[in-house]
Amino acid sequence: METNRQNTLIDLAKSTIRSQANAIVQLENQLTYDFVQAVEMIAHAKGRFIITGIGKSAIIAQKIVATLNSTGTPSLFMHAAEAIHGDLGVVQPQDVVMCISKSGNSPEIKMLLPILKKFGNQLIGMTGNLNSFLAKQSDVVLDTTVEKESCPNNLAPTNSTTAQLVMGDCLAVCLMHVHQFTAQDFAKYHPGGALGKKLLFTVQDILNVEQKPQVTPETPIQKAIFEISEKRLGVTAVLENELVVGIITDGDIRRMLSRTETITGIVAKDVMTKNPKMISSSTKLLDALHLMEDLKITQLVVVDNQKYQGIIHLHDILKEGIER
Repeated sequence: METNRQNTLIDLAKSTIRSQANAIVQLENQLTYDFVQAVEMIAHAKGRFIITGIGKSAIIAQKIVATLNSTGTPSLFMHAAEAIHGDLGVVQPQDVVMCISKSGNSPEIKMLLPILKKFGNQLIGMTGNLNSFLAKQSDVVLDTTVEKESCPNNLAPTNSTTAQLVMGDCLAVCLMHVHQFTAQDFAKYHPGGALGKKLLFTVQDILNVEQKPQVTPETPIQKAIFEISEKRLGVTAVLENELVVGIITDGDIRRMLSRTETITGIVAKDVMTKNPKMISSSTKLLDALHLMEDLKITQLVVVDNQKYQGIIHLHDILKEGIER
């Protein structure tokens, strides 16, 4: 590719970024008390929050719905074209409806809004045309006007859809504040993500109860070494009368071998570390990780009501994507 063309494309991309950034900054000056009213309407709605739109605005509406659902504001998407062909049945009288449209004058919007008004629903309009049909029919209006699109022909929705997206994020963030939505709440809606696991998962959720390395104090050290190797956790618990009295790690084995020429006659109690660090299976994985890091160890013995449950290894936690 020619250098001149490369430079032209880079300059065009930079210009697009600046253009969209300016459109977002301009939104600050377009926020009015209507925005506050919209947040209050959504937060205190007795029904659901439904967002509708047509074309590119419909795609933005779907993203806003996804963001709201994951941050504590249950929401539904309704395509404006499908709404006037049967999907209006999803709308209930106490629902708050937000319609997104740059022009605010599309045929589907003009057909849909009067019906919603007859239903008695509260209407929020998000539009780039304050003189539009949508703006005039709405109870409150969110102004997403942009001077122009970053599209060279000023046609393809670019700055306008970015403005809609940012306005939707503003709603989501403010609703999180109103609902006092916490990181723990966020984790409940994202249990499969790293944050969800970090805040919700406990040792029990990943503990392999089938792999419970254990020996008795009188077990010959050869068998203890075999138990450690077979269970592949780098450690075995030492149990006496079903109570954990110690552990033997592969590090203990290495230190023993460095001190003696023969292992004949050596038993588990001669090598074990007494009073090992133990946690319950209900311990949060993040807390278990912190304990391991603080103590500079890689395994913890899991015990519930003095009953041995197994071994949790640092690698098991890190494998779940959990870190400080």
